[in-house]
Amino acid sequence: MSTDAIWRLPVTVCRITGFLGERTAGLLLERAIASTGDRLKPSLVRDRELAPDLRRSRSCSDFQAPELLAAIDDVREAVEHVLGVDCRRAEPSYGLNVHNDGDFYGPHQDTSVAYSPRRLLTFVYYLHRTPRPFGGGELRVFDAALPLHTETTGEWEERTWRDWEPEHDSVVFFLPTAWHEVRPVVCPGKQHEDSRFAVNGWLCAPDPTHRGGDECR
Repeated sequence: MSTDAIWRLPVTVCRITGFLGERTAGLLLERAIASTGDRLKPSLVRDRELAPDLRRSRSCSDFQAPELLAAIDDVREAVEHVLGVDCRRAEPSYGLNVHNDGDFYGPHQDTSVAYSPRRLLTFVYYLHRTPRPFGGGELRVFDAALPLHTETTGEWEERTWRDWEPEHDSVVFFLPTAWHEVRPVVCPGKQHEDSRFAVNGWLCAPDPTHRGGDECR
């Protein structure tokens, strides 16, 4: 067997389409489109720094989507079973992300030992006008890569991947340790209402310090 052999393991993604239904998804889209002006800030990397070579989009941290959280709770047990994670006492943390022409988010993980270790589950819920007024913006999830003759995992650049379309009223769930990215968006009109809207967030282990606030972001 070659010493260069790589074992590639697909990362499991749970995807549900038509998640909230036409009426509720429409109301949430209107709410997202109304998030403009000072509510939208340049998106940060690791929630603390601007890094335009890695991430370009705008974010609204105080976006409210209780309908989405209720629906996620309804499917939580099924998602837990598929992904092998326990989120029964988890706390939600989420915000709105807006991608327009040229926006993207390069390969990254949502959690690590040093960064946001309380995150147990990532979710991304997509909203956009129909027909879709932009191209690109796929969620690319990289396969795990394990060299057969070492005990370490490969770098994300060595991996294969699968792309997931940002379909209106669809949601995806995956583990925060998965390497993933948002492919560049092409939005010829460049209008805010034509953007790729996504409510993305996490279910997080309870904060043992009980300090409250949005600690897992």
